[in-house]
Amino acid sequence: MARKKEKTFEEAMERLEEIVTTMEQGEIPLEESLKLFEEGTALVRRCTEVLDKAQLRVTQVVAGAEGEPKEMEFDHDA
Repeated sequence: MARKKEKTFEEAMERLEEIVTTMEQGEIPLEESLKLFEEGTALVRRCTEVLDKAQLRVTQVVAGAEGEPKEMEFDHDA
């Protein structure tokens, strides 16, 4: 059985927007709302995973002691 391709961040966000719009209209049955909620929760987890991985890759260029650029890990608390 082929493994299902994971959505890109952009695809997941687009689908999340569709789900929110559908649910905000309030015209779908409860069972379908629950299914959409579950799908949305999984998409949020996927987006969070992608963002966490991206954050690990982000570097910040700052001036070193001699004025030369130097790479540092991104400090999200700064």
